[in-house]
Amino acid sequence: MFKKSLLLGIVSGLLAGIAGVIYARVYHSSLGADFSKVAPTIRIITSSLFGGVLAAIGFTLLDKIGKGKGEIIFNFLFSIISFVTLLAPFAVKLPLDLEAPELFPGMVIPMHFFPALAWFTLKPLFINR
Repeated sequence: MFKKSLLLGIVSGLLAGIAGVIYARVYHSSLGADFSKVAPTIRIITSSLFGGVLAAIGFTLLDKIGKGKGEIIFNFLFSIISFVTLLAPFAVKLPLDLEAPELFPGMVIPMHFFPALAWFTLKPLFINR
């Protein structure tokens, strides 16, 4: 079970990272706000991958100790944690030379939901109940 879960975490993390990079480029081309110094491509991908692997570990643990309710508890916690992480973009100290810093949260906040969305979308392909 852990191998399937870990593979799901890696694949969903990579998918979320790719979606985040695409979103950042669309955001930049639409609004002209370039945040590549603060949120470079590699950081977007690695943070999404980290979230996916962490989700795999959490899912496996909750599935084992949850007594049949582990998946529900995991889904609830993953959603709540995704919302809690929205506080981080507001705490980031941006460089003073950055144009339109007020647009930064608008770029990164949606990305915080990409790992959960990718996980929930791909889970039926990896783990069947």
